[in-house]
Amino acid sequence: MKVTFLGTGTSQGVPVIGCSCEVCRSVDYRDKRLRVSVHLQVEDKSIIIDSGPDFRQQVLRERIRRLDALVFTHEHKDHTAGLDDIRAYNFSQNKDMPLYGEERVLEQLKREYAYIFSGLQYPGIPRVELYPVTETPFEVEGVLFTPIRVKHYKLPIFGYRIGDFTYITDANFIAEEEKEKIKGSKVVVLNALRMEPHISHFSFQEAIELLQELQPERAYLTHISHLLGQHREVETQLPDFIHLAYDGLQIEV
Repeated sequence: MKVTFLGTGTSQGVPVIGCSCEVCRSVDYRDKRLRVSVHLQVEDKSIIIDSGPDFRQQVLRERIRRLDALVFTHEHKDHTAGLDDIRAYNFSQNKDMPLYGEERVLEQLKREYAYIFSGLQYPGIPRVELYPVTETPFEVEGVLFTPIRVKHYKLPIFGYRIGDFTYITDANFIAEEEKEKIKGSKVVVLNALRMEPHISHFSFQEAIELLQELQPERAYLTHISHLLGQHREVETQLPDFIHLAYDGLQIEV
């Protein structure tokens, strides 16, 4: 499986236009972070987890010519706002796009994209098929996904394990029984918003401590705000098996 980080950033802690902080002024491409999303290429299947506001820019940058399905972690706009741009795949592939998410998430999509689900099917609007997700493992185009229940402050959301790869974003609590689903993963991706504690996301130190407990072979931090700092500096503060992810990073699992 090839994993491409489409985006590793977040709307949390985004500076105002004209900001002159070190991250904004950085010429290091690893500091240019679009909203968080990841692409999975599993043999001939192409799957994306979350389609945020930067979705179109991300898939164009990575030249993702085919997309078989979208899987959602939760309903917040920084994870769903790019849904309209699947219409290009509808056109090129001549098929509806399967969308996977909790019932609550799918209902939110129906409200926010009412024109997609109205009785008037205007030519050219996105075409979708909805597949509700529960805590039971499910298949996406033959690829097995195991949901991992995590807490985003008070909101229950899903991370996912796909084979030896586990992807968790927007979390600040994982119960012991859910950690058991993660253990044994060769690669774990976990959110780390900033150095200071946050009400709904793991901090830098909290993420490191959890990954040290889980002990994957490799780990990557994502959902990174400007407040975490520059890539080259933060990377030096990490244990050997943990790395700071960046947009466009590709790994094999």
